[in-house]
Order: sequence, then C-alpha cells, then structure tokens
Amino acid sequence: MAGYDEAYRRSIRHPEEFWAEAARGIDWDTAPATVLGPDGRWFPDGRLNTCHNALDRHVAAGRGGQPALIHDSPVTGAVRVLSYAELLDEVARTAGMLRDLGVGAGDTVVIYMPMVPEAVVAMLACARLGAVHSVVFGGFAARELAVRVDHARPKVVLSASCGIEPSRVVAYKPLLDAALEQAAHRPERCVILQRPQCPAELTEGRDLDWAATVRDAEPAPCVSVAATDPLYVLYTSGTTGSPKGVLRDNGGHAVALHWSMANVYGAAPGEVFWAASDVGWVVGHSYIVYAPLLAGCTTVLYEGKPVGTPDPGAYWRVVATHGVRTLFTAPTAIRAIKKEDPSGEFAKKWDLSGLRHLFLAGERLDPDTYHWAADLLGVPVVDHWWQTETGWPIAANCVGIETLPARPGSPTKPVPGWDVHVLDAAGNDCPPGVEGSVTVKLPLPPGALPTLYRDEARFRSSYLERHPGHYLTGDGGHFDADGYLYVMGRIDDVINVAGHRLSTGSMEEVLAGHPDVAECAVIGVADEVKGQVPVGFAVLKSGSERDPEELERELVALVRERIGPVAAFRRAVVVARLPKTRSGKILRGTMRDIADDRPYTTPSTIEDPAALPEIAEAMKRA
Repeated sequence: MAGYDEAYRRSIRHPEEFWAEAARGIDWDTAPATVLGPDGRWFPDGRLNTCHNALDRHVAAGRGGQPALIHDSPVTGAVRVLSYAELLDEVARTAGMLRDLGVGAGDTVVIYMPMVPEAVVAMLACARLGAVHSVVFGGFAARELAVRVDHARPKVVLSASCGIEPSRVVAYKPLLDAALEQAAHRPERCVILQRPQCPAELTEGRDLDWAATVRDAEPAPCVSVAATDPLYVLYTSGTTGSPKGVLRDNGGHAVALHWSMANVYGAAPGEVFWAASDVGWVVGHSYIVYAPLLAGCTTVLYEGKPVGTPDPGAYWRVVATHGVRTLFTAPTAIRAIKKEDPSGEFAKKWDLSGLRHLFLAGERLDPDTYHWAADLLGVPVVDHWWQTETGWPIAANCVGIETLPARPGSPTKPVPGWDVHVLDAAGNDCPPGVEGSVTVKLPLPPGALPTLYRDEARFRSSYLERHPGHYLTGDGGHFDADGYLYVMGRIDDVINVAGHRLSTGSMEEVLAGHPDVAECAVIGVADEVKGQVPVGFAVLKSGSERDPEELERELVALVRERIGPVAAFRRAVVVARLPKTRSGKILRGTMRDIADDRPYTTPSTIEDPAALPEIAEAMKRA
C-alpha cells in the first residue's frame, strides 16, 4: 500500500481521480459521471441515499445482526444495543411517521433532543426521506432555539420531554414551548419522546407522542436525492452573534466520511468506534452517527460526562465494557479526567487492552495532556484538527495510511484532499516556522461545506474574500521544515504586544507544562502602553495544595524563561474553573470582553454562566 506522501500527492495533483476511487465505496442510485463540477461541487450528476448507505446496504449484505448502536447512559443506569436490522426498522418507521406528517425531500426538520437512540434515529429518518435535518443542542435556551427555528423553517420539530444531567433533570418541553412562542415561524407539528424521568404535557392540536405515532406508521423506503442536495444544516456561532447555518450535502459527505474511517482513523467494519461528543455538535454528526455507520462499524452513544458519572473512570468503563477500539474525544475531557485523577488510578481498574487509538480534537492539544494520556494508555494519541465547516479532519496522523512519528503540539500533516497553506497578510506562503493564517486552497474536498444555508453572501465574506482562491480557516499557525502543521489557535488569539505578534497558544503550552496546572487559558488584555498584554488563568490539579500567589509567580517566571521578556507576561491568576461551551471550548473571546470591561452577552453554548462573574472577579486580582 502506498504511504502518506504518495496518497497526499495524488489527492492534490489528481483530485478527480482520487475522489472517483473513493466514491466507489458508496452505493449510488446513479453513479456520477462527473466527479468535480465547474462550480467546485462534487459528484453533481450522481444520485444516492445516505440512510441506505448507513443501514440498508449492511443489512442486505447479511450483517443485520451486528450491533450498530450501543447507547450507554450512566445518568439513567441503562444500556441498550440496537443491531443494524433493529436500527433500520426504527429508522424506517420514524421516516414513515415523518412522511405521514407531510415531510418530504427538501423539507427541514429541527431535532432538539438529548443523547438517546431516538436522536440518531431522527437524523437517519430525515436522510431516508431526503429531508434536511437541523439538530439543535438539547437544552439550548429558548431564545437560541427560536432563532434557529426561524432560520431553518422546519415543517416538524422532533424533541423529548427532558434531558438528564448528573445532578438534575432538564425539562425540554417548556424550553420548546417558549421558543415556539418567540419564533415567527410555526412548525406544523412537534413530536415528543416521553422520558419517564420527566413526562411532558402535550399541546393539543400540535404535539404528538413519539412512541404512539411511530407505532402506527408504515415503514418508508429510501428516497433517491442528488449528491448536491442538502443532508443537514448545523448552526455554529458567528462573530456577529447570529448563528451561521453550515450546509452539508449528501454525496460528498458520504464519500469523504466513509473514506476517513479507514484512512484517517484506521477503523474497520465490525469494530466499535466511540466519539465521546454530542449529536448537537459536528463531531456527533460526523463520527457518532454518519461515518461509523457508513463504514459498518458499531458506534457508541454515551449519555454521561467524563467525570462525575460517577467518577473519573467513566470513559475507561465504557472502553472496557463495550470493546472500544477507537476513542475520539476532546482534550478538555482528558484534562478533566487528569484533574480529578492525576495518577490515573481509575484507568487501572479496567482492562483497556483492546483500545488501539485515542484521537483528540476540538481544541488545541497541549503537550502535557498529550504525554499524560499516552503514558497512561500506552496507545498512540492522535491529535487532529478540523472544524464544523469542514465536517472531517483537515490535518491528522492518518493511521490507516501510514502512522507518522508524532510531534506533540502538532496535528501532524494535512489529510489527503486538503491543500493547506499558511499565508501572510499579502497572501504569500510563509516559510517554515513563520506564523500566518491557515488556509485551504480551493476547491475544498468532498464533505466540506459548499455554502452557508440561505446565506451565500456571508459564506463568501466569512471564508473566501480575505485570500482569493483560498478558504480561510480563521486559525493561525505554521509549518515546520518537515511539513508538520502547528495550529496555535484562532487568528484573534494572536496578540500584539508593543508591535510583536505573539501566540497565546504558545504561552498556554508553557503554563500547561507546570506540574500543578490542570488546564489554562491566556488572553490578550488592552494596555495603554503596549497595545495588548497577556494574562494567564490556571486551574489547579485536584489535590494540589499550592499557595496560589506562589504558583502565579512561578507561572510568570516560566513564560518569561521559555518565551522571553518580549511576551510581557506579568500576570497569572489561579481560578476554580474556566468558562467553556458544552463541547469543552474555552470562551476566550468572552473572557477578553470581561477583561477589557466591554459589554458582552453570555454565549448560548456556555456550560455554566456562573463561571463568567468568577473571571471578572479574578481580573480584579490580576
């Protein structure tokens, strides 16, 4: 088998040949005669159905008895396993229910659900009909849900009575009712999955009971759609505060995700693949639902947390119990486990010998966390980098092609298909070691967003205009002399200290290396003399009894030693926690607003709003 260099070279020099070959891994109703259209769209004359490729074809091939979906819910104490045949039956009946409610190809359906099998079923049922699903993270505030309902204009909303957190039950139905009161758009029907922990009161004439309605429906067959027809819309927060609807099409998405399972993740049909994320995020769409099922794997749907459900060994229990071969989660989850169990005692209670790889993405992986996980698990830890917009990895160690030597701090090299460049302000390629804007030369490979839903102008202004002919990722970074990519964070996380452009990611790397620091963030704060100066925030490891003031002095000295006085790093403060989104990303932009005493709105994606006043209080001490 050809190695990484050959695969990457072919994908960039001969993309149509490369992706035509990958497309043979998918069942087509009409095989595409054209691989890449003049407008940059992939397989424009092909027709297929994504649900057929995820379910029906595996059952037809005689693998209906294989587990397709394992639902593991420590918050309810339940585990449920659905075979491919059982999942197909539920999806076909749910598609039949939607069809009976008037949903057809091209219609939109909003899904507002917790981490239950029916959420996966709902997504696949929409795909079966050629309908466009838009999943809104379960428990989002009513105002945020209303904004998405108004933009997506769903014919039907699929929801549940409640979600379950470790310490509380979150009633979804009152949030849904409030959202629909605020929204200008009125969906024709809402179908509510009643959970016994908190049954909901249904609104007569609008709401239907999920179980009863599905029970009465006849199974629906797959509807053939064009490869360029939309599969889903996933809203991601934009710089203006209004959400951007990232559009994903059917054909390119199926081809790219199927290809990525074997080549990026090294996963084979029949193996257990676990993406410890949420179906409300892109990782959940791509690697809980679609990619594992397209590849014939068994996927794990986990309704719990990395710690607290019930302890820091929660992930290791799931890995050992279900025979997980590939685990994919966020660095934040590993840092949370490390904070509670720094010596890894909980991992030693479980047999993890079946685990082959740990993949981490969603936020920059600091070298300290990388080494901790690699030493604890004794398996390759694969840092990789991608975005909601791209749908699958831009840079990774493609273990299914050739495992390259890892370099902590780098997601290794660009994945085949992604023509990655680092450009300076004038649009020229930066030499090795020099930071610039990370971009991807057009056309984007299959699976990436072709546009923003109902907003082509914003798509162009957000991603294509800064560097013509390139997609702007919004991240800064550099290549080293060997072609390894280093992504140092969002472009707005580069600060300007007295004319020197410095990466806060580099400073965070230094802070994270301190033995008492569990996690950290560095932000640029306005300064009258220097323009901006960095301020560090650090969370201590569980059990650490260090004096905060003494530790803060050590952190300042470390940054000055490793990066130099030019960083002007003079302030570090120990905090109990960092404000984060539910997916684990640190809200650095909001922290900057607080630090600079600018007005801010609490982001809809925040995990705990109470963390923000704590940062304001910490800034007074900084």
